[in-house]
Amino acid sequence: GISLFLRKQISQLPAHKSMLDVAETIFQTCRTYLIQQGKFLAILFGIISVAMIFYLSMANEGGAVSTPIVIVLVLLFSVVGIGGSYAVAWYGIRVNTYANARTAFASLKRRPWDVVNIPLRSGISIGLFLISLELVMMVIILLFVPREIVGYCFLGFAIGESLGASALRIAGGIFTKIADIGSDLMKIVFKVKEDDHRD
Repeated sequence: GISLFLRKQISQLPAHKSMLDVAETIFQTCRTYLIQQGKFLAILFGIISVAMIFYLSMANEGGAVSTPIVIVLVLLFSVVGIGGSYAVAWYGIRVNTYANARTAFASLKRRPWDVVNIPLRSGISIGLFLISLELVMMVIILLFVPREIVGYCFLGFAIGESLGASALRIAGGIFTKIADIGSDLMKIVFKVKEDDHRD
């Protein structure tokens, strides 16, 4: 709730129309990237799931781990983990593009507190969203999954989260690029060249 409240606060802050237009263009580009990465993740998970099924079938053969229901649950929570990473990436990109346009505008208005405060609130919003989503899913696993297979479901969830995070963050480095959006917006507004020393 706090995360969503901060997101709403940030989105309602003033910004120059040209900055908002550029921020929206950047968001749409990131959105296209996320859709492509979603397709890539589906293919990657298909390959990983075959390895997981093979491993879980062979591990503790004849025991509780190798039963079909356990394998299905582990795969299900892997998908949930990937979905969690995907949702956080989408949310993070949206909040960051909101925050960067507002921060750039605050710097034009010579408001040093806002220049520090807006990115800080953006980071808090994304951090809370990430942690809350993970904790809620872990609590659901603890409450509704039989105790003897909870560890395996956590393992599946962790594999999914890690797979999603690595594909979404490492491939293309989209999160590091987002850090440059505020600077890029200012360069466009002030017609500063790419290799300018003021960058």
